[in-house]
Amino acid sequence: MRSSLLKIVSVFFALPALSQVHTLAGDLQWLTDTPAVSGYEGALTDRLMQQLKAYKPQRDNMGNVTVTFGSGAPHRLLVASVDEPGYVVSEIQPDGYMRMQRMPAAGLPKYNEMQNAQQMVVGTRDGRLLPAVISGLSIHLTPGRINVPDPDHLDNLYLDMGAATSADVQHSGVDVLSPVAAERSLLRVGAHGYAGTAVGDRFGAAVLLQLVQAVAAAPQAGTTTIAFATQQWYGTRGLTRLMQQTHPDEVVYVGRSRKPAARADDAAGTPALLPGAGVVAYGTTDAAWLGAPMKKAGAAPFLLRLNGPAIVPPTKTAHIGIASVYPTTAGEMIDDRDLNALMQVLAKYLGVAAPAQQPVDAVAMAYVAQPRPTSKPDVAAVLKALTLSYGVSEVEAMSRAAVANQLPPWAKTTTDASGNLILQFGSGAAGGTVIMAHTDELGFRVKSIDADGMLQLDNKGGGSPAFYWGHPALVHTTAGMRGAVVDLPENYDTAQFKFPADFRIAARLNVGAGSAAEVAAQGIQVGDTVTIVKKFHTLVGHRVSIRSLDDRVGCAAMVDAVWALGKDFNRNVTFVWSTQEELGLLGATAYAEAADKAGKSPETVFAIDTFVSSDAPNESSRFADGKLGAGFVVRALDSTNLVPWAAVQRVQSIAAAHKVPMQYGVTGGSNDGAAFNRYGSMDVALSWPMRYSHSPAEVMDLRDLEALATIAATLAREW
Repeated sequence: MRSSLLKIVSVFFALPALSQVHTLAGDLQWLTDTPAVSGYEGALTDRLMQQLKAYKPQRDNMGNVTVTFGSGAPHRLLVASVDEPGYVVSEIQPDGYMRMQRMPAAGLPKYNEMQNAQQMVVGTRDGRLLPAVISGLSIHLTPGRINVPDPDHLDNLYLDMGAATSADVQHSGVDVLSPVAAERSLLRVGAHGYAGTAVGDRFGAAVLLQLVQAVAAAPQAGTTTIAFATQQWYGTRGLTRLMQQTHPDEVVYVGRSRKPAARADDAAGTPALLPGAGVVAYGTTDAAWLGAPMKKAGAAPFLLRLNGPAIVPPTKTAHIGIASVYPTTAGEMIDDRDLNALMQVLAKYLGVAAPAQQPVDAVAMAYVAQPRPTSKPDVAAVLKALTLSYGVSEVEAMSRAAVANQLPPWAKTTTDASGNLILQFGSGAAGGTVIMAHTDELGFRVKSIDADGMLQLDNKGGGSPAFYWGHPALVHTTAGMRGAVVDLPENYDTAQFKFPADFRIAARLNVGAGSAAEVAAQGIQVGDTVTIVKKFHTLVGHRVSIRSLDDRVGCAAMVDAVWALGKDFNRNVTFVWSTQEELGLLGATAYAEAADKAGKSPETVFAIDTFVSSDAPNESSRFADGKLGAGFVVRALDSTNLVPWAAVQRVQSIAAAHKVPMQYGVTGGSNDGAAFNRYGSMDVALSWPMRYSHSPAEVMDLRDLEALATIAATLAREW
């Protein structure tokens, strides 16, 4: 094991940060990007206390943070909640997987299913946050199974932080009662949108933070308390405590409704409330006393009855906020114009001037590649560089360039008409060896742009709609990357809704535009590709998680093998980084046909692709039984290829001679080498085991990548 495996290079691609100074945009970003599951808001309230220290903030035994100005009547209470739904660890199993309990335990239909196969964070006893993922069913392994586990049921959700034993989990600092929340980063969408996990739970706090400084500068008659309440999702416990403690004469609760506003006009013709609608007054209470016109919306109460007598709010009580779409999802979206309008309404009520704000430009995001290495890089660093590039099937220039950029300076590659990247050693005559892996990944293509600004998408590849719908995405334009959210249907938050079973179904994309002209203003065109936002996470031990490990692991292993062979290597071996595998082995098929026409068909093809593994708690170990960390895999049998048993044993013998850990087995799917069978080539498919294939939370073990890279170089020398 190379000691440098854990010294993975620093991140070289990131979404641009919003302002980090004390502005509305900056406060919204840090508030949203700080996980705060109900009852576990400590990290967020610690920062609130620090940011408010000039105003002598108080924090009560529930964790509520308050600042108070003035004295006497009337007593005004302005309050926003700061917590979010999430989970706590409820059991640590001997195999290192964890079970969870949801907070809150009831409500939020489809909430669990939308966390499946997503990257998460889990808290430690000392307050750190560690990366983890929630398990998900592989689309390659579920066909043909009976009694497939319900992905929306808590009994079928497992937290995976890469640990192999319960001792590994506890050594990391994670324990029973550790909080679990979605990994997130606030994303700019369109000219005015913000999208991300918990943005609807934090916009009120961001506005109130801005108003604190204004109230401090110009206090009004009476008492004004500005409060940041905890445990709103857990029975409004924090708000109940505040009401009991302060006995206010006027209450303004600032936040979204627990019941989403309609996304379409109702039967009575009431207009839909969507981002950009302005300030909204929720519920049946009269908010006219605030002195500003507002939209009206029905809503669930923001103050619930707990043990003991109900808290009776004063006559002057209002619940105001702004509209959002996709509430309680990773792609929840609000509009910055609404935020500013909300701040103006509250400032007028308080008799203060709202702090001036600088507009936040929605600029395209750029991908920045690493410098080309001059000496052999660590294979884990190569993997990170390749996975953080983007390359939807058919549009793979970025991922192809990322591969070329990691090769030795002496490696002279060519690119054929299909976009395959080719590096030839030796003569290139018939009967040689081809080693191949694909550069494309799952995603979408913009098929059309609707008049209302929504984008119709074609699915390029396949993944469960539940893994992607309602999640942040990137549109790859000629000018850079633009933020977006994969659309959810209006009834997604009902118990009756079911995600489609067809994993290749088309989808729609919300780019924060209200018309086709606004889409065009962002530089988005038909034909542009769409991917999810990717982040490279190092888990416990040697495991990592990111979307597009399939097949950037194979690509990285081949890059490492080229470095290992050196420029003087002269056997008849060709390395091919192929295209469009996810669409049906198209790049490999074109290469195989061209090689046959030129009389140069290889004798053996080592096609490297994922061994979709059942090494996960909801999968059947009858099939695809490959263990993470146990070595590379000979993919002896899949849906399109059968490796001769003698060839499996020959690879096994070579691996044993070089002490390279190896597995072999049966899995689903197809591999590039199958395209060569008709021309007489033998396809010896090589793999590594991976959990949660075709999902945002793919997981593999770096030790398997080491073994795969070593065997690729060894087979090039000895086969």
